[in-house]
Amino acid sequence: MYICPLCYQTLQLSGRQFQCASRHSFDLAKEGYVNLLPVQHKNSKDPGDNKQMIGARREFLQSGAYQPLSDAINAQVANAVATSTSSILDLGCGEGYYSGRLQQALTPGAELYGIDISKAAVKYAARQYADIRFAVASAYQLPFADNSFDWVIRVYAPSDSTELQRVIKPQGRLLSVNPGPNHLIEMKQAVYSEVKLHSDDIKEQPGFTHIQRQRLSYPLTITDATQLDNLLQMVPLAWKFTSENRQAFVKATGSISIDFLLDVYQLND
Repeated sequence: MYICPLCYQTLQLSGRQFQCASRHSFDLAKEGYVNLLPVQHKNSKDPGDNKQMIGARREFLQSGAYQPLSDAINAQVANAVATSTSSILDLGCGEGYYSGRLQQALTPGAELYGIDISKAAVKYAARQYADIRFAVASAYQLPFADNSFDWVIRVYAPSDSTELQRVIKPQGRLLSVNPGPNHLIEMKQAVYSEVKLHSDDIKEQPGFTHIQRQRLSYPLTITDATQLDNLLQMVPLAWKFTSENRQAFVKATGSISIDFLLDVYQLND
């Protein structure tokens, strides 16, 4: 399934090492993941989310705040995966929350892969979910052979349309999750005098046909201040808060609007 990120030949696992015919080699880490992000493909020394951000997101997700989204993803994918040979990629898997819950819902034998540019996130995911194959890799240079996946899941993750078309099987599907118009609107109201809502336009996905949309909206009751502070660390809006108004916002806010758009696309023939 994996291909070499340097020469694009098939990688074979021998012992604890992946190697291609050109003898490029990549070690399998003790946690069970493989790093397929060569240094020349990095945009910084340590790209992606850091340990503090990963910890905050993990704690927030484990509170169950986004479980309705996870359940919706599972319903979309697991109900459509009818065979034990199906393969699914979680693109931008982070610390593995959605991957882990999806694995439990899949038909036994279905293969689930996860990639993320953050080594710290993938390391954590691999420790927690041993049945999933994780790799540090770029979404813009996917280390997978052509026609590898029946489904690709993309939760807020940037990606390259050409690469998606290459790795998804004919008639395979892409599930893309994006914020709806009212997602976290209270945060925007706290930092902007004029709030611009997220668009609910169906985004064109080159090479794919849009076949389904689900909107998932609900008020999230904040159970404690730490939960909201963790959520703030997960979103770009955090940089708009000063330490003072952040503390005031966390203290005063009892509920946050959650609004997701789940769009399913099918690869064109």
